[in-house]
Amino acid sequence: MKVNCPTCQTQIEWSANNEHRPFCSKRCQLIDLGEWADESHTISTPLSQSSNINIDPEDIEEMLAKQQNQH
Repeated sequence: MKVNCPTCQTQIEWSANNEHRPFCSKRCQLIDLGEWADESHTISTPLSQSSNINIDPEDIEEMLAKQQNQH
């Protein structure tokens, strides 16, 4: 199977022989690690229960109707 390297987009073979998969090289692997280390990449956290926004279903219906009328 062929996949694109997440860092440079070079197409590589996904196999056990590629010790750097899903990256094409150690260099691309380290670039990605650096991006995680400086927090350029992050995994979002779920919203807490206290931050949930309560929206009235009628308000949603009204917004949808307005959007449909604009198109």
